[in-house]
Amino acid sequence: MTLAEGLRRHEDGVVRCFWATDDVLYRCYHDDEWGLPVHDDVRLFEKLCLEGFQSGLSWLTILRKREGFRAAFAGFAIDRVAAFGPSDIERLVGNAEIIRHRGKIEASIQNARAAQQLIAQEGSLASYIWRFLPPDSERPKTCDFATLRTLGTTPTATRLSKDLKQRGFRFVGPTTAYAFMQAMGLVNDHLVGCPARAKVDAARC
Repeated sequence: MTLAEGLRRHEDGVVRCFWATDDVLYRCYHDDEWGLPVHDDVRLFEKLCLEGFQSGLSWLTILRKREGFRAAFAGFAIDRVAAFGPSDIERLVGNAEIIRHRGKIEASIQNARAAQQLIAQEGSLASYIWRFLPPDSERPKTCDFATLRTLGTTPTATRLSKDLKQRGFRFVGPTTAYAFMQAMGLVNDHLVGCPARAKVDAARC
């Protein structure tokens, strides 16, 4: 049976979206994480930071270093990262288990401080983020490969990006904001025909 464009049948026999490579770590991320709704502040903050670190790199590169990032950034506990100082920055710049980009490291610490202020105002990072659930009118009628290629960003992602920047967050451009929305379940961009799409739809109900 011929698969629709953008779908791949992997060696384990499972059909997945095209971007899920043969790397087992990436397959598990596709099957068990990407697109499932997240309402936990720590995981949301972690993803915002890691999306920033991904800029200019592949997500698989970040995924392979994710445990190193978690160890280096105190499990992405917001208050602990916000308290990082100059010595922590130097420690992180010298840590080969993460991406040693000083600007992105400093941005993550700044983002933790911005998240603290946001939580004080909004109650939680999750309650704020989920206010940016896009309206049905913004979503495509179907999610095939041709449609997905047009979704580099959306009006809601642009609004989220702008608002985050106004609140002091860094490395949160519109494209990064939309990738964050895809991963955290604010939208379901698994392709039609991918088994994970139904799993995500059920979790979002």
